[in-house]
Amino acid sequence: MKSQCERCNAALPPDSAAALICSYECTFCVDCVQGPLDGVCPNCGGQLQPRPTRVAKPIA
Repeated sequence: MKSQCERCNAALPPDSAAALICSYECTFCVDCVQGPLDGVCPNCGGQLQPRPTRVAKPIA
């Protein structure tokens, strides 16, 4: 799971609801997707969808 937007480098931790991905798991923030990318992955041309969140594991 990528930890930052591939366009603007915004932090996207595993529990972030602001991350969107394409079917190849290219990762972008919601600001880039709703703005300049217009919902389309610039790498593959695929549709960008909300990325599932993952709860961070506690450090033992």
